[in-house]
Amino acid sequence: MSEEHGPPRAPTGTHDVMPPESSRWEALLALFAELAERYGFHMVHTPLFEDARVFQRGIGATSEVVGKEMYEFTDRGGRQLALRPEGTASIVRAFVQHRPAVPFRAWYATPSFRYERPQAGRYRQHHQVGVEALGTEDPDVDVEVISLAQRFFESLGLSRFSLRVNSMGDQECRPAYVEQLRSYLAERQSLLCDEHAERFKDNPLRVLDCKKPGCLAATEDAPMLIDSLCEPCRRHHQRVLEGLAAAGIDAGADDRLVRGFDYYTRTTFEFASGALEGAQNAIGGGGRYDGLVELLGGPPTPGIGFGIGIERVLLACDAEAQFAIDQPSPVAFVIDVTGGAAARDLVAELRRLGLYVERSYGDRSLKAQFKAADRSGARMALLIGSEELAQESVTIRALRDERPQTTLAIRDLLEGVATTGEITW
Repeated sequence: MSEEHGPPRAPTGTHDVMPPESSRWEALLALFAELAERYGFHMVHTPLFEDARVFQRGIGATSEVVGKEMYEFTDRGGRQLALRPEGTASIVRAFVQHRPAVPFRAWYATPSFRYERPQAGRYRQHHQVGVEALGTEDPDVDVEVISLAQRFFESLGLSRFSLRVNSMGDQECRPAYVEQLRSYLAERQSLLCDEHAERFKDNPLRVLDCKKPGCLAATEDAPMLIDSLCEPCRRHHQRVLEGLAAAGIDAGADDRLVRGFDYYTRTTFEFASGALEGAQNAIGGGGRYDGLVELLGGPPTPGIGFGIGIERVLLACDAEAQFAIDQPSPVAFVIDVTGGAAARDLVAELRRLGLYVERSYGDRSLKAQFKAADRSGARMALLIGSEELAQESVTIRALRDERPQTTLAIRDLLEGVATTGEITW
């Protein structure tokens, strides 16, 4: 049977997150939320699609993301919309629209969409967690943001990762450098890879980040932006490096780190996993974007943030054999051979008291229910037969150890759970 006539499947470049892997996603999101809140960030949730101008203005109309990868469409009302390709521009749009007090600190967890060739841990719909801090250009905030990402990776158990940091200057010093680099590359145009042989004229900085042999050879002796920084940018960068060192964070200088979006200024950074292969080892990164709010129609407002790919960072966890999460098992499994009403009511009460309990459905046999209880991983079975039903009691049978079974009045069982938070006998 051909694929188009078979059962529908997830679109190319997407994937389903199913149990037990989904339990790991839950744990990762809970861990990130707790850590972000500790740093003073609060959750912001924005639409999956935006006015396409949010990304055309924010990321840059000539960028590869907007020009080649963004999912863009016209809705039934004739509006030009786009699925979100990254998290920052949407948060900044929300900031401009709602004008919260500054400093404004937001964290998010979101899918992002890019029409690109799927890679290891990077799908056409991939998922990110991230933070954005708006309202101050203090370099100490850069240190806090980078530190948050560092502590998150450490809390996942990762150790084989590195941090690279650079400065992209600002509108005072970068334009002159860009012209210098463009002229330098024009003299070596024949060496550049096919992707950058012409595109370097629009965005010469991207050539510095290219890993293809031609571009590496062409830029081997290229001038670097770090040598052209104005004095304010130089002081800012030095303060960031000093702050990271004071925090015990090893940051390697990388003059070629320019990131991919037009909105970056000054501090840029990227984390890479040494447990993953080469070009697909980035697990998170970000930087400062002091002009993005203005590009989206807001007042001058500096900002900095990062995004971390969930799929990619979980691959790094697998490579280091870290952050293994077992799918939760029920505390108890209620077995009812009297018609199911007793199980229905007991399960509801135990769940109301905070316990994870399960039961069978559909009037299954005693043997089938015990098999289901064993498969569930429950520690105990709560058996309701005709005798228990008449006495308003349950028989408690251990499923994972050798404790003797006992019979307990349902009233006493529920009172015990209400008092201790668990089933004891």
